[in-house]
Amino acid sequence: MSFPLPDGRVAVVPSVLSADFTRLGAELARVRKHSDWVQLDVMDGRFVPNISFGPHVGAAVARASGLPVDAHLMVERPGGLVEAFARSGCGLITVHYESRGALAAIRAVKKLGLKAGLAVKPRTPLAGPLRLLPLLDLFLVMTVEPGFGGQKFIEAMLPRIKAVRAAINGSGRPVWLQVDGGVNAETAPRAVRAGADSLVAGSALFSAANLVKFTRALRGSRRGR
Repeated sequence: MSFPLPDGRVAVVPSVLSADFTRLGAELARVRKHSDWVQLDVMDGRFVPNISFGPHVGAAVARASGLPVDAHLMVERPGGLVEAFARSGCGLITVHYESRGALAAIRAVKKLGLKAGLAVKPRTPLAGPLRLLPLLDLFLVMTVEPGFGGQKFIEAMLPRIKAVRAAINGSGRPVWLQVDGGVNAETAPRAVRAGADSLVAGSALFSAANLVKFTRALRGSRRGR
């Protein structure tokens, strides 16, 4: 399934990592109408201190959700996984700038005709990652240290979001600016005002008492430029 292009709206992206896996199909059905695509957090226990999903889960999520799937590869060597996640039905594959062979992995994603994303950890300088903008369809600013769900949003990342928004606007290219980590109804407006237009929500979304109200709050945030 193809990915949408940025159009000025705020995209809401559930992180499957926070879903109840004893009832994953029902969880995905519940969020489907309120989401733009789904993120699959792939962790190898080396790049981050946790282990999560393989390509077979990506295929199951694609079937159950009926939505485009983004494989966020928090792994040491993403290049060796690109083809497997492409075959699983992921239409966008995001790799970390800090991983080994990130540029080669991005090129492999593009060669397969898929959308390519680049994620950056909170402490990584932006100069190097921003040089790769001409190859990207999505730039992900991590607002927590990757590896675990349920962490608190790092407010100090807001100036980084603004800097990336300025670079994207200057490029003239349709690149999503995504924020992942601690996104909820309180932090989302600040991230969006800083320039984000794609919000990954995990525990706050799947635990929301009123999913319609929660996602409307995220989409209703006004984006800065």
